[in-house]
Amino acid sequence: MASTTTPLSISSSSALIDGKAPRQSAAASSQCVTLPTLPPPPVPSQNRPGKGTTYCRKIARNVIAMATGEAPAEVGTTELPEIIKTVQEAWDKVEDKYAVSSLAAAGFVGLWVSTGMVSAIDKLPLVPGVLEIVGIGYSGWFAYKNLIFKPDREALIQKIKDTYKEIIGSS
Repeated sequence: MASTTTPLSISSSSALIDGKAPRQSAAASSQCVTLPTLPPPPVPSQNRPGKGTTYCRKIARNVIAMATGEAPAEVGTTELPEIIKTVQEAWDKVEDKYAVSSLAAAGFVGLWVSTGMVSAIDKLPLVPGVLEIVGIGYSGWFAYKNLIFKPDREALIQKIKDTYKEIIGSS
């Protein structure tokens, strides 16, 4: 069995007439492929300042200040918020950082799993509606039992304060 090959040539002609590829003979058109030229790439805008220019200006300002012997001006030193300081102090007091990190990671995984379970339950028919009715019913019962009358409200507030002191400690 003999195999025959026909050569395929690709011409890189960029001559377009009226936006159309040039015409070729029937024999040549089956062998040649003409590709249209692409438009030139867009030129980036020069009138918009980049982030790098402000950084370079800061460096130039500091270099000029150091050359003249002046102290470089500080660029708005910001203090850490109070919550971050509190968290850093609490982290420094922790003795077993490995256990705390493990508990935090386990809590994150547990939260992720529970979110997946809730979304899976939410996709079941009728279950979300039933759970919503149960939640509304329990909220109504809790409000009637603990919030409507003053002695019940005071007992609830005292119970919350006692639980808070038990968890946090007396303060």
